Order: sequence, then C-alpha cells, then structure tokens
Amino acid sequence: MAKTVTPGAIAMLLSNPSPDSTSEIAEIIVQVVDLKPIGSSTTRFTFMASDGKMKIKAMLPTHLSSEVNSGKLQNLGLIRILDYTCNTIPNQTDKALIVTKCEVVSPALDHEIKSEAEETSTLLKPKEESVPKSAAQIVHEQRINAAPAARLSMTRRVHPLCSLNPYQGNWTIKVRVTNKGNLRTYKNAKGDGQVFNVELTDEDGTQIQATMFNEAAKKFYPKFELGKVYYISKGTLRLANRQFKTVQNDYEMNLSENSIVEEAQGEGAFIPETKYNFVKVDQLGSYVNGREVIDVIGVVQNVSPTLSVRRKSNNETIPKRDITIADDSNMTVVVSLWNDLATTIGQELLELVDKAPVVAIKALKVGDFQGVSLSTLSKSTVQINPDLPETKAIRSWYDSKGKDVTMAPIASTLSSISTKTGQRSMYSDRVYLSHITNDQTLGQEKPVFFSIKAYVSLIKPDQAMWYRGCKTCNKKVTEAVGSGYWCEACQKNDDQCSLRYIMVMKVSDSSGEAWVSVFNEHAEKIIGCSADELYRIKSEEGEEKFQLKLKEATWIPHLFRVSVSLSEYMNERRQRITVRAQAPIDCSAEMRYMLEEITKISIS
Repeated sequence: MAKTVTPGAIAMLLSNPSPDSTSEIAEIIVQVVDLKPIGSSTTRFTFMASDGKMKIKAMLPTHLSSEVNSGKLQNLGLIRILDYTCNTIPNQTDKALIVTKCEVVSPALDHEIKSEAEETSTLLKPKEESVPKSAAQIVHEQRINAAPAARLSMTRRVHPLCSLNPYQGNWTIKVRVTNKGNLRTYKNAKGDGQVFNVELTDEDGTQIQATMFNEAAKKFYPKFELGKVYYISKGTLRLANRQFKTVQNDYEMNLSENSIVEEAQGEGAFIPETKYNFVKVDQLGSYVNGREVIDVIGVVQNVSPTLSVRRKSNNETIPKRDITIADDSNMTVVVSLWNDLATTIGQELLELVDKAPVVAIKALKVGDFQGVSLSTLSKSTVQINPDLPETKAIRSWYDSKGKDVTMAPIASTLSSISTKTGQRSMYSDRVYLSHITNDQTLGQEKPVFFSIKAYVSLIKPDQAMWYRGCKTCNKKVTEAVGSGYWCEACQKNDDQCSLRYIMVMKVSDSSGEAWVSVFNEHAEKIIGCSADELYRIKSEEGEEKFQLKLKEATWIPHLFRVSVSLSEYMNERRQRITVRAQAPIDCSAEMRYMLEEITKISIS
C-alpha cells in the first residue's frame, strides 16, 4: 500500500477536538513537518501536522521523546494518531493539537506531501477487511460487553498525565495515589492554614504531585487513601516549584474544594504501584544539604529504641528512631525515622532486625549530620520487603556475600561533600582560613561549607578529647549501678564500652589559624590511632609518650572539608568550624589544582 496521509485529516481533528473515547477516532494519518524541540528541551517536541492541504500546530508528550531521539519518528515522516486533544492557544483563535498516543507509519519521505484529495482517497485503504460500523455502534457494543467498572471508565474521556498543561481546559485523569503526606498546618502573613500533598501515578507510569490547601485539604485528606485509584477532574496545573517537587514532572497540580475526586472501584490493577528512583549509599554525598529528596533501598543492620526529641520551634516532644541500612556498595548509612514511622514501622523493624529485612524508603532528606545522614519527611513512606526487582537483587547480594563483608559508614569514606550545585571536592570552594575567621556572619542562617588546606598546629593534651561510647550505636554511655555501662539509646547494660574522639585542634595556614572541632573518624586519621589506643598509651606508657604521640600528629598538611555555623555560648555568638571530611595531600592532584588557579589568573 502506498504511504500517504488521510485526506481531510486536519478538518476531522478540528471537528472533534476532544473525543469521548478512542473508539470514536477514525483512522487519521498525518505528515510530520518542521519537527523541532521546544527551546533547549530534549523531551518536548513540536511540529506541524499536515494532511497535504491543511496544517495545525502540534506537540508530542514527553513519553514519545524516545521515538524522536531514537530516529524512529522523523521529520517528513508519517504517523497514525490514535488519541489526541485539541486545545485553544491563549490569546489566539487557533488551536493546538496535543498528540497523546500515536504510531509511526513511515520514516521520512523525500518530500512534503501536497496532494489532491482525489489522489489520496484512492491510495488509502483500511487496515483490514471488515464490515463497516459507525463509531456509535462500536462504543455501544463495547459498553454492553464491558464489566461494570470498565463501563464507568468508558463513559468519560481519560487524559494521560503527560498530555496535561496549564492552558488545557476540562480534563479527567485516572491515577493511583502512590504517596500521601500528612495534613500540616502553617502560618504566614494571611494567617493560619492547612496543606497536604499526594503523589499520583497513571497507567503509563507518569507521576505528578497534587497539593491541596485549607478547605480542599480538609475535604480530600480523608478521601485519598494510599494505593487506591481515583478519577480526578476540575484541577489546575502550574509550573512545579523545584524546591518542593518530589516527582519528575515539569508541572504540579492544585485541587480546590470544587475539584471532583471519585474512587475508581475495581480498577487498581491497571495503574502501577509506587515508583522509586533509588540512590546507592555510596552516591549520597552528591545530595548532602540539597533540596532534592531521594529514595533508598537496603538491608537493615541495626535498629535503635525510640527516643524523644524536643523541637526548638514549639517545645513539642516527638518520637525518633534510627536505623542503619546497607546496600551492595558495601556501605552503611543511618536513617532517622520520625513521628508515626518511628513508633509503627520502626517497632516492626526492631522485631525483624535479626532477619535482616530489606526496606525501601521514599522521599528522604539528605543532611550532613556526622558527615551524611538521612531523615524522613511528612511525605516519606517505608516498605518492608517490597515486591520489587531491586529487593530480590539486594537480598541475593546480602545472602551470598554481603552478610560476611565488613561495611563502612558512608561518612567515614566521604572525601567530598556536595550541594545542589553539584559535586564539591576538596579542590572546590577552596579558601584560606582568614576568609572564614574574618567574616563572623558566615553560617548565620544555615551552615556553609568550604575546603581548606591546613596544618594541624596544636592539639591540647589537657582537654577532654574522648567520651565513652556504646559499642552498638556509638552514643554516650554512663557507668551503671554495680558494674558495666548503661546506654540510654539502646536501653541496655554492657560490660564494655569504647572510647570515641570528640576534640578540638588548632589548624594553621599562611593566612592565619583557627580552632576546629573534630570527631572520631577524622581524628583517628589525623592522630594515627584509636581513642582506646591513645588512652592505653597515656595510662600504661606515661604522660610523656602520650604527649609525644600528639606532637607527632602536628605540622602535617591535610585537606579538610569544613562546615561553618554560629552557636551561642554564655549569651555570646561564636563561630563554630567543624571538620566534615579529611584527606591526605595528593601531590599530583594538588599540582593540577595549582596549575588551574595559575591559568585563571593568566586569563584574567
């Protein structure tokens, strides 16, 4: 059969701009003309849809970008439109065609088709010989034969999420609630209010975040249930705020009290479950203190008892529980579970920890406490042993070799810390000490990070440079009544404890000096032994050997990644500099850095 367009295709599209069902759409083949990306995007494309006589501006949804990038859908090629919507362009009389589903009929032709209607009508033939039926007959037969739940979906026009945009009129979507946040209160200049979010996923796997405020939040919070499928209409879209978005979508949805939300009974099987974007533990450094939330999956190694933490903002006491997880990068990270997750899921994990369960956690904030740490948010979800391919893979790794491997905390091996702007190595944000000490406003609102090259010039031997820590959780222990040591975090007595460094050192460079706080992992690398070993030297070999060991650690250059913040002591605000990462000098890397700096000076 000769390859060409459907005569009058554009007129057919315009005469039925929003078909109620795909069964109403006759065979429509158009030519793709002037195919090009929208701006600098690699996922959104626009083109002119042509039937040889008429043209209409058209857009492809993001899920069809792979067809363009792979070269399957080409300029001057032919496509068969299977589903679409025609929207009015704001402030114009023209309409735009949103192609939501299509198939490629032909790659690029050698010319643009400009044929007569008579010629095209003789070239086009139906795909198969059959008794012709009207669209109304087809729809009627399908509705009669369909199950009750399916009949419901056929009575409305369901739009895929990828086809929605802020300029669209009425639409209805069918989505599963794959994440539901808590109902939260807030205060601003307009007064008090309430808000909550849900993450919605359609059958193509496309996700969008929907937000409800005040009356809408009160109305829909009890209606939305995690895992259920709903029809939603009468919402609005706007560009997503990157600071708060948790899914990969350029838009976010707002639902008002006038929006319509109806549960789709018996249709859950058609919509995918929660979608994850897992990050390996050894890759967490690139997300520290960034605005982006991440998902992780790993084997639970340790679970602490529930602790009570008092909020500074309102003095409210909230429950917290820490769990340690590991993955096949052979590294571990501590995840803090807050509020209900600490008391429900956390308690369940405490009972299962001996069986090393796999957990998948969605929407975690990456912080810099003890180097790298993870914390749950109000919208976080935790699944134990979920039915996922990643669960089987990590279980197989752990059972075969992971349980016998010595795991390293991600913080102890981190030689770089990162922010939203990208990787921050020991050779970025490099400053002299004077840059930090001369600016007492640094870290006023939140900690700021710098890299420095400095010498350890003094370690005071008379300071309290260690504490007694629990061998299980490393938290501080006290001497128990009778014998042993009591750990408040683990709620147990232990015969032994370990000493862990917590000390200050003076560091110096060519511009000045400063006192820095150093914790156990980094202090061990600087001094060259553990706190237990240093204590043994002091108690068994004497004060002279002890001070000699400290002196040997001085006047050696190091690369430090430090955080700078302001703390209050005796009603006086003081600058606090804390070592977050440490590395020895790499001479070749240092030379490359210096050459780059010299080049910058030459150019300027």
